[in-house]
Amino acid sequence: MTARRGKKRREGNAWLSRVLAVGVFVFLLAPFAALFFATDWADFHFAQGDLGAIRTSLLYSGLAVLLAVLAGTPLAWWLARGHWRGKWVLDALLMLPLLTPPLALGILLSSFYGPYSPVGSVFSQAGIYLTNTAPAFILAQIYGAMPYYIIAARAAFEGVPRELEQISRTLGRNRLQTFWQVTLPLARIGLSAGVALAWVRAMGEFGIVLIVAYFPQGIPVKLWVNLQDIGLDAVYPLLWIFFLVAVPLPLWIGLRARRQTQALF
Repeated sequence: MTARRGKKRREGNAWLSRVLAVGVFVFLLAPFAALFFATDWADFHFAQGDLGAIRTSLLYSGLAVLLAVLAGTPLAWWLARGHWRGKWVLDALLMLPLLTPPLALGILLSSFYGPYSPVGSVFSQAGIYLTNTAPAFILAQIYGAMPYYIIAARAAFEGVPRELEQISRTLGRNRLQTFWQVTLPLARIGLSAGVALAWVRAMGEFGIVLIVAYFPQGIPVKLWVNLQDIGLDAVYPLLWIFFLVAVPLPLWIGLRARRQTQALF
């Protein structure tokens, strides 16, 4: 009797978990169902400048994510493996870009990198202008995406057992070889999640880009411009394209990382 009751209780808990999971899933996707029915499919067309905004977002988001990964991976590894007094201060500072409202962060970037600031004037003398230019657009996306990648990459590195790295070192591999041959493959899923998250954040960044690089217009800013100048109907076609170009990359990265990790074992 006791075993039977325990089985029924487990089945009831499993059923409740499924219901809650489905409820949360429906809650998250309900607005997108509304998007499907609100779109005027009979008059589905792009506004002027939409295709240029798509190209801008794809190209510059890719460059921003690449730079964020190249710069953020060493920092994430250092934070994951380093131990020193006052490390919590760096953790708190890393949270500042995440906690700062995007519009406020855009204002801070304009104040620091603007043409009338000391740093901005140095870049201006070198012919690099960090307001309303392609470099400014990429800079804004890096600030919007890199903190998310660093946090995800740090968690991925912390999940790699130190014992495996130590075994690699005892077998004659140096620190760099251990990183490439042991640490990086084992952290692949977490790093891939970080790349996917950084890509989504870069593609969807609006507040920082609006202040720092209104031009060239990417998809998020162009959505806002279409809403202001044309109306709601001009938003839906570009929004559908945004989903089509932004979602496949993180899905592909996640599936590829899982397959490669399964192949290792």
